[in-house]
Amino acid sequence: MAAALSSVVALPSSSLSKPKLSISSLFKYYSLAPSARRPSPPSISCTLTRDPTVQMVDDKETNIRVLQRPDSFGRFGKFGGKYVPETLMHALTELESAFHSLAADEDFQKELDGILRDYVGRESPLYFAERLTDHYKRSNGEGPHIYLKREDLNHTGAHKINNAVAQALLAKRLGKKRIIAETGAGQHGVATATVCARFGLQCIIYMGAQDMERQSLNVFRMRLLGAEVRAVHSGTATLKDATSQAIRDWVTNVESTHYILGSVAGPHPYPMMVREFHAVIGKETRKQAMEKWGGKPDILVACVGGGSNAMGLFHEFVNDTEVRLIGIEAAGFGLDSGKHAATLTKGEVGVLHGAMSYLLQDDDGQIIEPHSISAGLDYPGVGPEHSFLKDIGRAEYYSVTDQEALEAFKRLSRLEGIIPALETSHALAYLEKLCPTLPDGTKLVLNCSGRGDKDVQTAIKYLEV
Repeated sequence: MAAALSSVVALPSSSLSKPKLSISSLFKYYSLAPSARRPSPPSISCTLTRDPTVQMVDDKETNIRVLQRPDSFGRFGKFGGKYVPETLMHALTELESAFHSLAADEDFQKELDGILRDYVGRESPLYFAERLTDHYKRSNGEGPHIYLKREDLNHTGAHKINNAVAQALLAKRLGKKRIIAETGAGQHGVATATVCARFGLQCIIYMGAQDMERQSLNVFRMRLLGAEVRAVHSGTATLKDATSQAIRDWVTNVESTHYILGSVAGPHPYPMMVREFHAVIGKETRKQAMEKWGGKPDILVACVGGGSNAMGLFHEFVNDTEVRLIGIEAAGFGLDSGKHAATLTKGEVGVLHGAMSYLLQDDDGQIIEPHSISAGLDYPGVGPEHSFLKDIGRAEYYSVTDQEALEAFKRLSRLEGIIPALETSHALAYLEKLCPTLPDGTKLVLNCSGRGDKDVQTAIKYLEV
């Protein structure tokens, strides 16, 4: 079930219990000369597969059994894996080896930490949102305490720079001087263009034509930074289509090119690698929480499209089972409208962009086009680790509509003087439902994943101010 060159394969959930075909023999067969393969057709094995067993490992520091995420095959339970053309297998293996090697390389870590500190501006503040907290106090004065993890204050205005910097350094170690990336809201594109300018790398960004219209400011920023922005007109001309086109480019130019994938999606090792490069968010949050109130957060909240900002915050706390993890998806015009991007809420299991995960798909396994007012959440899939955390009940996932997100966009602007990204606004909007249910003094940390100047032109069309 490797993806074709389009790198878009969707398998309806009903097919997952059926026999799976092994295609390794097909690759071998078609590598032979025509005369050598005429006598007999390829041998195709057919085996019944079961869901992989969730593996546990011992945490040496705490002596507690914890989940292994991912396992040695790049799977989170049954999710994840490598559903890609054979052309990319060597590049993915090389990338995984380089990642593990550099994770133990003190010089690499020192260089990365220095850039995150002096160039990106880490650590980002954990800010007590006093007026937002007051807004959610009940009539008796009780309510949760709301803190914002200020990823919007990073250089380039979002969390995306954490991963982009690390992958650019990794690409340099691999000797790759041509960088490609996909982008939806433009923040990952801007972050990638920024690090390519910083390190002197060629940069090509694929972006859906529709997203280029609603994120014209970020398109200009990318071009100003020296990147070539290539419009993608296929499909709905949004993030899914930009990702597909970036993978096609990578297949064609794999020897010279590194693909800086911007989310915890795609084939292994990307979900693991991008998560680790964003894990600094959760690590800082744990440290800052101890300094501010002497304990862990009670609840973590983040928006989820592909899911990188959420996994960056959640990862540090997955084994702290007393900490609630809440991800918020885009309900668009409403869950019953058919115009939404609530993959974990309404999706079924399938394969897209090289990994098994929850997808928005029809009964034939064809992708259903998503909708969100937020370009960064307008994606029909989600990271495989989020799918895994949902299935084992470790994380909760809910959704809010475009209109609810717009109201939250305005609310935070007026209460705290912080204009959030429309992606972040989805997480903020869920506070309307969540906060009335929480005990007094609950410590809630919401990941403010990006700033909203990129979304002002979109908001102008809908908000009266």
